[in-house]
This record gives sequence, C-alpha cells and structure tokens, in this order.
Amino acid sequence: MPLNDIAEKYGTPSYIYSRATLERHAKAYTESFNSMNGLVCFSVKALSNIAILRLLKNCGCGFDIVSGGELHRALLAGADPKKIIFSGVGKSEDEMSAGIKNEILSFNIESESELMKLERLAAEMGKIAPVAIRFNPGVDAGVHEFTKTGRKSDKFGVSVDKAMRLSAYCIESKSLNIVGLTCHIGSQITELEKFKEAARQSLKFLLDLEKLGVSLDFIDMGGGLGVTYLDEQTIQPNELIKCYEEIFNGRSERLIVEPGRSISANAGVMLTKVEYKKDSFLITDAAMNDLLRPALYQAKHDVWQVQNNSEDFQNYNVVGPICETGDFLAKEVKLSASEGDLLAIRTVGAYGFVMSSNYNSRMRSAEILVDKNEFNLIRRREDLSDLTMLEEGLLDD
Repeated sequence: MPLNDIAEKYGTPSYIYSRATLERHAKAYTESFNSMNGLVCFSVKALSNIAILRLLKNCGCGFDIVSGGELHRALLAGADPKKIIFSGVGKSEDEMSAGIKNEILSFNIESESELMKLERLAAEMGKIAPVAIRFNPGVDAGVHEFTKTGRKSDKFGVSVDKAMRLSAYCIESKSLNIVGLTCHIGSQITELEKFKEAARQSLKFLLDLEKLGVSLDFIDMGGGLGVTYLDEQTIQPNELIKCYEEIFNGRSERLIVEPGRSISANAGVMLTKVEYKKDSFLITDAAMNDLLRPALYQAKHDVWQVQNNSEDFQNYNVVGPICETGDFLAKEVKLSASEGDLLAIRTVGAYGFVMSSNYNSRMRSAEILVDKNEFNLIRRREDLSDLTMLEEGLLDD
C-alpha cells in the first residue's frame, strides 16, 4: 500500500503495521519447535493494540503480561487464560486477584514478599495460585543499561539460593502450586551465547529442584531476541529455539519463550510530515511523545523518504515540536526532503505507540493495519475532547 494513500485518509503522525510481517514473525517462532512442546507468549508491553493481539492469538500465540490492563487487553482479544503468563515486580492485590479469578497459566514471582501476598490472596479466595519462580542468572546481556534485566544488581528476579527456598516453600503451601521455572536476561540481545548461558543455569536449577521432588509443567526462558534497526547482525528465532532444545534435550517440560520486539518491531513504521525546514533541522508533526525511544534510549531508527526526491541530499536532524532539546526522532540522517513531504520512521512496531503520551497536551496517533491491498484503522487518532474527558473539578469561578 502506498503510504501516501494512508496519510491522505488518516493523517499524520500515524503508526502503520503489516499484518503479513506480524504473522510471518510469529510463525518463525511457533514453527521452530521440534523436540520440545513449545508455547510462544507474545510480550504485550511491546505492542498492545487489541486487533494485533487477536491476530497473534490466531497464530497460536499466548501472552506475557505485566499489568492488569494488559490482562484486560489479552482477554478482550480472546486469549486462552491458560496461555497467559503474568510477569513484573510490582503486581498489586487487584491484579493478582484478577489473574487468579481468570485462572491464568502462571504468576512469574519476583520476590518473597510477592509470593506471600499471592498465597494470602489465593487462600482468601479459596483458590490455588500457579507460580513460576523467576531466578536471576547473573547474565549481563543487552545493548542499553535500561534494558538489562538478568544481573544481580537489577530489580528483577531473585537469587538462585532464594529461588530454591521459595520453591521449597511452594511445595508445602496449600494455596500455591509451583508449575514453572523462569528467567529473562534483557532485551535487544544479539549474542546467542548469552541465551545459552542462561539456559545452562536454568537446567542446573531444574535438576536441583528435582531433588526436592518438584515436577514442573514448563521452563520459561523469557524473551530478549534483538532485531535490526540499522545494520545489527541478529539471531533467527529457529537458531534460538534450537539452542534451547539442545540444552534441554530429554526434558519433558514445555518450553516457553516470550518474544515481543522480534515479532513486532520490524512490522511497523511511523508516518510523519515535515512541517518546516530550518538549517539542519527537519521539524515534523511527530515528536518524542509519539516515539520516545530515541530520547529515552538514544535509539537509532532508519528513516525512509516517502517522496522520491533526487536532489539536495544533506544530513538532517529529524525533530518534533515538543519544547525539549531532547525531542528528536533521528540525528544526522541523509535526506532530501521538502516542507510537506512524508517520512517513515522504521522499526517502530515495538515500544513505539505503547510508550506514547499526551506530553505538551498532544493527541496520540492513529494506528492502522495493512492487510495486502487494504488498510484499516485499528485505533482512531485522539481529539481535543479525549485530552480532558477524564478530568474532574472544572468549576466555574
């Protein structure tokens, strides 16, 4: 579909996703399992539009959630609760109760306090809560400091020793059922050896649990597989699954993975219009409130010209109208663009729209799904009434 046609109908800035790419990337995981029974739980925090979740559910995916809101979205998309994993370090009582009530597959437990709270709530509800202990393998993996999650200094998971004690506690509890073991070492990882190291530690932990008489349903290795933003060399999903199956050879547990970025990132672009040219700046109608990754992580996204201009190429900084010097979408990119031209910011299908905000009282973008020779609106653009619809206390003087 020509991006010009989409912009003409739905305006800019807009997030545009490819159905074919999403399905192809999901199947790259679901069709890679050979010797182990596998479950792919898409990480909802990467891209949470209900239409997208429904599409991935129909590809056989379950879901990895980190909030009650994401549980709500997954259920609205028709997800099987027995394919939902609840991760995150700060689950509230209401969120835990919702997970228990809906009989999800497992709570990934990240602290002793969390386990005690879950046990109490389950007992009060007369239920048995399924749990998987998230242990910290001490693997330093990932590109940016903010996306590393498997080190001892990170807030996620518990030490191996504590994970063993919590597992033993679950065995004796009348309101807890330990069903899995889980770890997650970070995001945007391009080294297969880091995943192998975490898997080897998981296997050792699994063997130690067996000595306690624990029989588990699954091993959850989390997500984190990197993607190509500019010129990164990445690992293919089948390579990742193959290395896991080799390490866990002969195990009867299911293998769960939680990809997010590697399924959705390269399935989306953000379409924006150049409002002004000013020296080396292209000032667009999209800003850091629409795409936060460049400002937050210093992330680099490739930029496409929608119009095919052949002259006056030079290096530009692509920036937005937000009143922050850090409001940029790309720096030092070679473009030939005029005022009114369209640009497409690439690889924004993960951690793009989901991190957008109303900063500077800007309205959030539309989301559009392209399906072969058709495109459909899956989230309308906000208008001015949306900005204030939840506010109260608007009193006359």
